[in-house]
Amino acid sequence: MSDTNYAHDPRVASDPLASGEGNLFQRVLQKHEAQREAARGKEGEQAATEPAGETGESLFSTVQPNIVQSIRAFRVQDLHDEAQRLEQHFLYAYCANAQSKQEVLETIALSFLFPKHFGKNYDALRDCLTDLVQKAGQQPGFVIVLEGLPIAQKFDKDGRETLLDVFREASEFWAERKVPFRVFYSFA
Repeated sequence: MSDTNYAHDPRVASDPLASGEGNLFQRVLQKHEAQREAARGKEGEQAATEPAGETGESLFSTVQPNIVQSIRAFRVQDLHDEAQRLEQHFLYAYCANAQSKQEVLETIALSFLFPKHFGKNYDALRDCLTDLVQKAGQQPGFVIVLEGLPIAQKFDKDGRETLLDVFREASEFWAERKVPFRVFYSFA
């Protein structure tokens, strides 16, 4: 889980913007980064070399290091940028197309590049977010975005709460190890 991972949204397969390397989300990030670099160049060398952390403002200055919360006022791009600045893992899953617990878990598994033996149940999810990752060695921290959790008959309020409880348990697991684990979610 050392690389930045993104959801692979099948809706973009026929989109001309999705052609080439990566999915639409990756291409938007690349375009945004290129625009930002161009703007930095115009502002002079000082703006291009000034580290983001020196201003004293951190996107997470008011966010606990181990929390599961609604995405609210945060933008996915800003969360991604802050994870990169902090050199933490950024995991993103777009779940709005899922209609059941199985589909939500499959979307998360594919987006986070879980092993093929992932059991597509809450216990397996918990294991992948905790023990499996811990066995890989020291971790710098995690910023996770679960975008568009479905509100569907086969994935009702109880299903959503159970899923978020798994992420809360993982957050507690990492808090005990002094590793930041922030989860942001939204509903479809």
